[in-house]
Amino acid sequence: MNKRFLFAGALGFMLLQACRHGEGHRHHRDDDAQTEEHAHEESPTEPGLHSDAIILAPEQARAAGVQVSLVRPGDFYAIKATSGKVMPASGDETALVATVAGVVSLNRPITEGMAVSKGEKIFTIVSSGLPDGDVSRRADIAYRTAKAEYERAKILVADKIISEKEFLSIKAEYENAELAYKAVGQDSGTKGVAVKSSDRGYVKECLVKEGDYVSIGQPLMTVTQNRRLYLKAEIAERDYSVLGRISSAKFRMAYSDRVYDLKELKGRLLSYGKTPGSTSSFIPVTFEFDNCSGIIPGSFAEVFLLTDVRSRVISVPTTALTEEQGVYFVYIQEDEDCYRKQEVKLGLSDGVRTEIVSGLKGGETLVTEGAVHVKLAAAGKSIPGHTHNH
Repeated sequence: MNKRFLFAGALGFMLLQACRHGEGHRHHRDDDAQTEEHAHEESPTEPGLHSDAIILAPEQARAAGVQVSLVRPGDFYAIKATSGKVMPASGDETALVATVAGVVSLNRPITEGMAVSKGEKIFTIVSSGLPDGDVSRRADIAYRTAKAEYERAKILVADKIISEKEFLSIKAEYENAELAYKAVGQDSGTKGVAVKSSDRGYVKECLVKEGDYVSIGQPLMTVTQNRRLYLKAEIAERDYSVLGRISSAKFRMAYSDRVYDLKELKGRLLSYGKTPGSTSSFIPVTFEFDNCSGIIPGSFAEVFLLTDVRSRVISVPTTALTEEQGVYFVYIQEDEDCYRKQEVKLGLSDGVRTEIVSGLKGGETLVTEGAVHVKLAAAGKSIPGHTHNH
C-alpha cells in the first residue's frame, strides 16, 4: 500500500514539473515575439525607402519652374568648338524715334529682317486720349494762329503801328509754331501722328509693340542697311581634315548666354581657307546669316562647328546639368515627388545640348529646367514616412 502511494506521488510531481516547464517555455516564446514585433515597429528602414531620394512636392516643383522630359537616344552632330568674330556691317544703322508722346499703333506686322522703304509709314502715335489732348491738333491750331498773327503784323509794321521789335517777336513765334507743325502736324491725321522710315533698309529690331505708351524721343525701331552679317571662325591647322565636313554652326556672343543657330537665321557656309594666313596659324571659316537683335557686329563669339551626324546618341539640355567641384550631375524623377541625383560623364556640346557618355541609358525622366532647385532640395535628405516603391 505504501509503495503504491509513493509511486503515485512521484508521478504527480513529475507531471507538475512538466506543466510548469511548458508554461514557462510558452511565456518565453511570447516574450520573444513581442520583442521582435516591437523591434520591427521601431525599425527606421521601411521597404522601398531610398536613402538617396530627394523629396520635392509637386506644387513646389511647379512654383520653382521644374520641368522634366524623357531621355531618348537621337541624332547628334560631331562638334568642333572654336572662337570667332561677327564681322561688322558696312552700312549705317538708323533709329526711328517717337516725335510725340502717345500710344503706338503698328501700320502692319513687323518682323526682324523685313524690308522697309524710304518714307514708308511704319508707326502711328495716337495722343488724343492724353490729358493735354491731341498733340497734332494743338500744333495745327498753334500754327494757324501764329501764321494769322504774323500776316497781320507784317501790315502793322509797314504802317508803323507796331515796332520792329514787336514784329520780330511775332515772327519768331510763327516760325517756332511752323517747326512744331511740320514735325507732327503735317504727318498727322484723324488717327494720329505718322512715324516714317528715313531710309530704306531692313528691320533689325522693333523696340515697341502695339498699344505701348511712348514719350518724345523714345526709340521705336532700328533699321539697318545690311540684312546679312558674317561669322568668321578659325580652326587650328591640325583640324584641317574637319573643314570638308562642316555643314553649319552655332555660336554664342561673349556678352550673352543665348546660343544662335545659323539654320534658324537662314545661315549658310560661304567659304573656308585652304591654307593659314601669313600672320596666323589658323584657317578661317566664314558663314553668312540674317542680322537680328542681340548681335553686335564686331563682337567676338564662341563658335560650335557642326560636322558629321551621329545616331543613337544620348544628349541632354545644358540646363539639366549641375556641377560640383568638376563633377557633373543630373536629377532623375522617380515618381511625382521623388528625385534621384545621378553622376554623368560629358562628351561634346553644341552650347544647347551636351552629349552624355555614361550615367544615362535612355528612358529616364530627367529634370531639364529648374535643376538647381532640386539640388537645393537635396540639402535636406531626411525623408521620414516616405514609402514609395520603385
